[in-house]
Amino acid sequence: MPRYFQLTRKHSYAVLFALPLLVLYELGAALIAGPSQGLRNGADVLLRTLLAAGGVHSTLAFTAILVVGAAILVARERRREQVPLKAGVFAGMMVESVLYALVFGTVVASMTSWVLGGWRLAADPAGPTGQLSTADGLVLSLGAGFYEELLFRVLLVGGLLAVFKSAGIGKTAGRIWAAVLAALLFSAFHYIGPYAYPLELGSFTFRFLSGLALNALFITRGFGIAAWTHALYDVYVLVLHRGG
Repeated sequence: MPRYFQLTRKHSYAVLFALPLLVLYELGAALIAGPSQGLRNGADVLLRTLLAAGGVHSTLAFTAILVVGAAILVARERRREQVPLKAGVFAGMMVESVLYALVFGTVVASMTSWVLGGWRLAADPAGPTGQLSTADGLVLSLGAGFYEELLFRVLLVGGLLAVFKSAGIGKTAGRIWAAVLAALLFSAFHYIGPYAYPLELGSFTFRFLSGLALNALFITRGFGIAAWTHALYDVYVLVLHRGG
């Protein structure tokens, strides 16, 4: 088990485990028909906007940059550390992600209720996305898993950790500050754009604590498991909403 936890935090496993989310999201977005065609996850749009400033505009080019970058990262690590790739490890990562996704909402909702002194969430858990078709919601869930984790965990949390380390802040304190600041921005992100949630204290706190939990998961278990946990939880909420 110690070897398993060590391997799953390697780039070779974390990146390769997350890549299917990118592929499924892009295929789903390309196949969606009707008035919602072209619907994209907000974090995806933000990253595309930033890259467009550098001359990268097409979906193919953007996806190619991500895939090539991931391939280079994995190749360099495998060449340097001789990381073995085992199917059993990927299977274990999926089991972990499913288990985390199943308990995620209950744990965060309980934390929210405790923090707010028994406040009950009045907002629809599916938010404005609940008004979309199941196909649209599914695609957006996959996109949230990949792109929101890439933006808020890999780039934001990872960037803050690097800044705090260079500033001489201790490892534990740096992790706490990075997790809290990134969680605040993660929650705020859900209240902007055409599919924004209505701003409410309960829902903002819920998403702040969700971000905090995902930040902790990213720091302790890596990008791949955090991405799949996020995507599967969103799909789970979507299914519950449709079923209700």
